[in-house]
Amino acid sequence: MEGRAHPKATELGPCCETQLSQPMPCAGSTGRTWGDPGSWEGSWLPGGCCYRMPSPGLEISADAIYRHVAEDVFAPRPETDIGLELEWITSLPQDRARRITLTEAEELTALSAELPAGSSLSIEPGGQLELATTPFESAAEVCDAAATDLFVLDQRCRARDVELIALGVDPLKAPQRIVVHPRYQAMEAYFAQSSAAGRTMMCNTASIQLNIGFGGRQNLSRRWHTAHLLGPFLIATFANSPFELGRPSGWVSTRMRTWWSVDSSRTAPPIRFGRDPVEVWADYALDARVMMVRASDTRYVPLGESMTFRQWLEHGHDLGWPTVDDFAYHLTTLFPPVRPRGWFELRVLDALPTPFWHIAVAVTTALLADADLEDALHRATSPSAGLWIDSARSGLAHPALQRTAADCFELAIESLQRNHADSATVALASRYLDHFIRRGRCPADDRLDAWRRDGRLHPPPESPLPLEEMESAWV
Repeated sequence: MEGRAHPKATELGPCCETQLSQPMPCAGSTGRTWGDPGSWEGSWLPGGCCYRMPSPGLEISADAIYRHVAEDVFAPRPETDIGLELEWITSLPQDRARRITLTEAEELTALSAELPAGSSLSIEPGGQLELATTPFESAAEVCDAAATDLFVLDQRCRARDVELIALGVDPLKAPQRIVVHPRYQAMEAYFAQSSAAGRTMMCNTASIQLNIGFGGRQNLSRRWHTAHLLGPFLIATFANSPFELGRPSGWVSTRMRTWWSVDSSRTAPPIRFGRDPVEVWADYALDARVMMVRASDTRYVPLGESMTFRQWLEHGHDLGWPTVDDFAYHLTTLFPPVRPRGWFELRVLDALPTPFWHIAVAVTTALLADADLEDALHRATSPSAGLWIDSARSGLAHPALQRTAADCFELAIESLQRNHADSATVALASRYLDHFIRRGRCPADDRLDAWRRDGRLHPPPESPLPLEEMESAWV
């Protein structure tokens, strides 16, 4: 059953990529506030005070697009800020086949104003919940904030008999959208032209998104390339979605398989090593298909024809010619593993339970932020270079990925110790290395073992613990 029209657009999840409750700046402006809770979210208001609909005539050139990418997408931001977005599948323990309703989900997201660490809550198209922190200066701070607010959310969910399930894909329910919004409707129609994977991606997946600053101009290119080198390793090491529609899918990260199954022009990694990230990202965006054209404030038209943004720029469309604002909006419909947006969004991690998400954040941040690791990381990731599909299918059962994972974890642990990370985080990372990586396993393997033993598809619901208690409680 499709839900009623959504009354509070500020509670829409990032698939919507908009914050409709307040005016947003025009393309090219510097009005975005890095430290605002909504600054990790989309910045382009559909039909807002500044947005300009497609033009009746040719208005911009490819040069204007490259300038926009250089001056806005890759504009300098604070060097050290880190943000985190945690998502969960919602499940009703009395009837796991039933999807949460929009009203039930809204009762949970109404808690946003009460979260002590300032995170925001939003609803994804299928009723998944997302907790998004504000930016912090360190991985430790962002994890503390997320854990603090997760504890409050967990109590609210328990009181309403809703479970937060930390899996990358709903293991049982067929995908079904509960949130009604023009963007979601157009997105679903666009993806439906090619496969059912688009609806699954929108309604049945949950992830962890780590947002990390560019580190200044001197680190931008290094972090861009390093993030792509780490992608296959991160997918394989933290894969946690082995089920779909009540049975094993044959992949340890069914979530990433789902992403690989939708329009590759907007989901494939834009890897061209040795080239300027600005040029690479601009070319990637220009060559990606246009998903939808916003013909009015409320009319989003999904495109049936295969038209790239470059073709729209060169030849126009019956609905008009693109503006810079159209390009800025087009960028919000691109979902590669690493997306620049004034910071880098890492989108490769399946949803994970406590304390695994702490480990993923600490390790990933250490490897990206520590410039001294650059040469060692190139050596460590060499065996797994380009193994994006294998990482999602086989995880650490793939020998090259296991070798890379072991080397990268050892480098991360050394960096954490060298940079005086707390002992609990170091201990958790070391234990993860021994329990999973050295045995060629990932969290999905533990879920598969449980299913083989007793047919169980759902893990225990998320239950946050104080950091000092995690080390003895997670296995």
